[in-house]
Amino acid sequence: MKILLVEDEEKLRKVIKLYLEKEGFEVEEASDGNEAIEKFQPSMYSVVILDVMLPQKDGWSVLREIRKKDDTPVIMLTARGEDDDKIFGFELGADDYVVKPVSPKEIVARVKAILKRTKKPSSNDILFIDKAAREVYVKGQKINLTQKEYELLLYLYERQNIALSRELILNSVWGYEYYGDLRTVDTHIKNLREKLGDLRDYIKTVRGYGYKFEVEK
Repeated sequence: MKILLVEDEEKLRKVIKLYLEKEGFEVEEASDGNEAIEKFQPSMYSVVILDVMLPQKDGWSVLREIRKKDDTPVIMLTARGEDDDKIFGFELGADDYVVKPVSPKEIVARVKAILKRTKKPSSNDILFIDKAAREVYVKGQKINLTQKEYELLLYLYERQNIALSRELILNSVWGYEYYGDLRTVDTHIKNLREKLGDLRDYIKTVRGYGYKFEVEK
């Protein structure tokens, strides 16, 4: 994954770059606002790390230009921690905000966190579950699930290769106060398999007991 690091303090820029590269990221550098705008291209970078106080054009101006082009995640770096500055940055479209002095390890952690939050499904993802949006994608295509179908799939998915009884599934997904019978689980499993299409066999039947989620090798 490629990162655009925009920071005019060369020593800090080199240290952050070193830590990111140790984690396997490819880092492109820019030392001022104009250079950042010249280098930025839509879909070229996974994350932009952007200092606010820059020569030529400040970070706010750069952020505005980035947001005219696409929604690449942007982490702002600043020596000021006032709430008004943070609010202004978020209103312009910043995704995260780090106050200097910063720890390179913290920058790496924030980059990883933001990539995890903003990961988008692609055709290379056989099954992708977006917990924040409560959406499920099969081979890049969103499938429409009811609330309970989604909760059931997530419950099974997070317990892969574990045989789960119908009673445990019913109590965990529907709750102990639900008065339906075990056939409710079977019905929802049937509907879920139909919507998963080619991935229907990921939900295995454990005869006489229940179900388990098992990804085909």
